[in-house]
Amino acid sequence: MTLVHSFHIPVMGTGHSVDTPARVAPFGIDSVISIVDDLLVEKIRKYYAEEYDLPFTSIPRNAGDGRARRITAYLDTIDEVVRQKFENIRNEPFFTDNDKAKFFEMLPDTSGLKKTWKQLCDMAPSFEREDLEKKLTAMMQPGSIDVNIMTKVDRLLNDQEGQPLSSEFSDASAALRGFAQSKLHSSVVLSAGFNPRLYNYISEFRDFYRDATGELKKKVVLKVSDFRSALIQGKFLAKKGIEISEFRIESGLNCGGHAFASDGQLLPVILREFRDKKSQLQETFQPLIQSFYDNMGWEYPSSALEEEPLVTVQGGIGNNGENRRMLEGYQMDKTGWATPFLLVPEATPVDEPTLKLLKNAGEKDLYLSGSSPLGIPFNNIRRSGSEVWTEKRSTTDKPGSPCPKGFLQFNTEFTENPICTASTQYQLLKIDEINRSDVDKAEKSKQRDKVIEKTCLCDHLGNGALIALGLLKENRGPQAICPGPNLAWFNRIYSLREMVDHIYGRGKSLVPAKRPHMFAKEMAMYVDYIAQQLELLDYSDVKAVKRVKTLRNNLQESIDYCREIASGKVFGDENLASLTEASDREEERLNQLFEKDTVSA
Repeated sequence: MTLVHSFHIPVMGTGHSVDTPARVAPFGIDSVISIVDDLLVEKIRKYYAEEYDLPFTSIPRNAGDGRARRITAYLDTIDEVVRQKFENIRNEPFFTDNDKAKFFEMLPDTSGLKKTWKQLCDMAPSFEREDLEKKLTAMMQPGSIDVNIMTKVDRLLNDQEGQPLSSEFSDASAALRGFAQSKLHSSVVLSAGFNPRLYNYISEFRDFYRDATGELKKKVVLKVSDFRSALIQGKFLAKKGIEISEFRIESGLNCGGHAFASDGQLLPVILREFRDKKSQLQETFQPLIQSFYDNMGWEYPSSALEEEPLVTVQGGIGNNGENRRMLEGYQMDKTGWATPFLLVPEATPVDEPTLKLLKNAGEKDLYLSGSSPLGIPFNNIRRSGSEVWTEKRSTTDKPGSPCPKGFLQFNTEFTENPICTASTQYQLLKIDEINRSDVDKAEKSKQRDKVIEKTCLCDHLGNGALIALGLLKENRGPQAICPGPNLAWFNRIYSLREMVDHIYGRGKSLVPAKRPHMFAKEMAMYVDYIAQQLELLDYSDVKAVKRVKTLRNNLQESIDYCREIASGKVFGDENLASLTEASDREEERLNQLFEKDTVSA
């Protein structure tokens, strides 16, 4: 598998990478669209159809199989936009300061394609040069238009008469069908955990299996937290003949969006295990896949036997040295860079007020919040349009949101049909229950604050893109955004070329040398996380106490390993001195947290 670039741009909320492929794929860069919000993509499809003079017929909200159809239509539209833009670039002449030159200039210096282009640039006019121009042009390829499905955002819906629809019309299944029926030759990234119903549904689409030429038109990428998870999920799918093209490892806390904490194992420990055991993945899955093809009477191409799943990593990478450690030290196939691209308008649609907020944000402005209705810690930025709007609503007699989209309706605490914890309906019911409870005034206030912190992510995460594209007025759409803490070290607007050069270590770094190492930041976040868990701990809950002990022991082992890293080889401009300092500081903090005998390891 030939990779044009050694990095990709991961999904960023529902809106902030919603059209990123249209912006960067013509330059060979892979990126990921969220397809949670089919109502958002319908609006943006209309925008691109008008912009590129493409046919557009609205698919109403109540249309039969409307969710899947809207997603398919949007992905096909973006595919056509990328095709047109890429062909325009490919048809441009060489030896001119144009987008074709930009395409080649941004390639990594290790790229064979770039080396051939440099060779071309040094040639005098000749028939031989003309032949090489044609060859190079033919070798150009656009980036992949990948999609993301949060597997747990999977409502089971009712029809217009209130009768339950069959499972293939659940949110995640309909999104998968929308992707599967699109023209794309790309990947679906499955994140946020194991969903057996959805995984079974994948097997109903032939494009997820190899054709007679050995090609996989639709590929599966699993976002995983550790090696064990990769084996379990990969094996489940392999039994159905589904191959995993890539395992995408993400830091549990040092990332954007929702944060899924590990059991205290820091990213370097997880990466070490993947590096050391990578061969087990193919050895485990290949026999199961071949057995499935044999049982189906399908031929499994011999060329595919040599293909191994890619293993990539994302979450908190901030400079070229850290990037090199991932690629060279841990032998990752690619890295993911998300948050820094929020400050690259060429890559992401972010509205002006939020851009200003992002570029001025310091470390204290970026935090793990309780704002997600999913009840999962959510990376947030203080004083976003969404936060201000939510606070203002909380002071009225109608806190919360009207719930215009309902993708996160999972709570049945007060109602027979699920509702969202960010909705006005839920918050009024919950606040009334708190007010009638026997707890003291201070505890009531604390509980109410947790209720009204929940915000309408379904709607607010898409508003910034609509505003940036001129489809929504700023005062009509509260903007939520979910940057990782890495953003604190990027403090202005950047061009696409600047950010790509930063990743590849070309020119002056965009972040200061004092920026703490990504592993140091993750370490501090996990100590903070354990401190929060201890505050909430019920000491009579044996399982909870055991989990906290496991967190502590695993984190201690990770700190010890980080000390080894800090005393070893330095990759480029990574700040290993900060990792040594963090190991001493965070170990001391960890020990202080566990001074109580009741939770001693």
